[in-house]
Amino acid sequence: MEKDYFKSREEITIVKLRQVRKDLPYLCNEYFVGIETSTSPLTRLGYALDLRIFFDYLCNKQDGRFMGKDVHDLSFDDLEKIEALDIEMFLEYLSDYEFDGIKYTNTKKTKARKLSTLKSFFKYFYCKDKIYRDPAAKVRSPKIPEKPIVRFEQDEVVKFLDNVESGAELTKRQQAFHAKTEKRDYAICTLFLGTGIRISELVGLNLKDIDFDKNQFKITRKGGNQDVLYFNDEVKDALLEYLDDRAQNEELDNEPALFCSRQNKRMCVRSVEKLIKKYAEVTTPLKHITPHKLRTTYGTNLYKETRDIFVVAEVLGHKDVNTTKKHYAAISEDIKKEAADKVYLRSQDNLDKNLSNDNEDD
Repeated sequence: MEKDYFKSREEITIVKLRQVRKDLPYLCNEYFVGIETSTSPLTRLGYALDLRIFFDYLCNKQDGRFMGKDVHDLSFDDLEKIEALDIEMFLEYLSDYEFDGIKYTNTKKTKARKLSTLKSFFKYFYCKDKIYRDPAAKVRSPKIPEKPIVRFEQDEVVKFLDNVESGAELTKRQQAFHAKTEKRDYAICTLFLGTGIRISELVGLNLKDIDFDKNQFKITRKGGNQDVLYFNDEVKDALLEYLDDRAQNEELDNEPALFCSRQNKRMCVRSVEKLIKKYAEVTTPLKHITPHKLRTTYGTNLYKETRDIFVVAEVLGHKDVNTTKKHYAAISEDIKKEAADKVYLRSQDNLDKNLSNDNEDD
């Protein structure tokens, strides 16, 4: 029996983090120790990868005072010499660069994330009095253009689930596999659309996490916190049908994972992403639908039904309701239109009375 999915993922991430830290200046060790209690291993790994690109740029790519210096030998005195312009030039460099023989391009959103890492890094040492100036604080974050919210409309949800269930619009090759995974795929897609679960939460589900008596299941949120979500009878029926089908495979008798691949192992994030893409492309070819977009679809529908952004935030597990507003408040154009008829400058009774008098005069 495998270890807990999230525990295993954390252990793998920590090993990767330690490996990446070997490519960083020695002084970075103090930074990562200092932020350990306030960040997740995945967050720290992301920071380490960003810092590796930054210091590689300073010592190997930028034609400046750090060129040729060994990354490991960089000191706090060197950090003091870094100017806001160095960081701005780094952001420009990120538009199109090469690292370890691989070419990369970064969007404004990705640049903003890497700048956020540098702001955290320099602020940490500035607050610890290891450096006496914070160059990153003077750099403005790239302005990220707002993108339209992509989600399924209600009729598209129906068509999507029909395609998952029947597989009629898939290619012949895809239909051959569909016959073996139909129940599983339908259960996965129904769970996404019926609960707004994150993809990491879904692949981490175990059989023991489901309680059909109470129509609820336990998940592990971002950051490792446990939470309980509820599902309706549509989701329940899809899960039960899948479990009946799953029970026919004796090789899965000792497998704790709820959703398994054709290799009888826990499905990975990439496999689920490909699964959703396969059915979404034949449903709405012009929309780029991902598991997160199914989550957005659920959040949108829940917001329309409840008109309560705080309920949506609670169910989706958003720590900051502003995150919820950013993704789902934009769907309320119809609510805005309805609001126009909710507020009267004079009482409705007076308006009706005046209208009645006008009709009598006619």
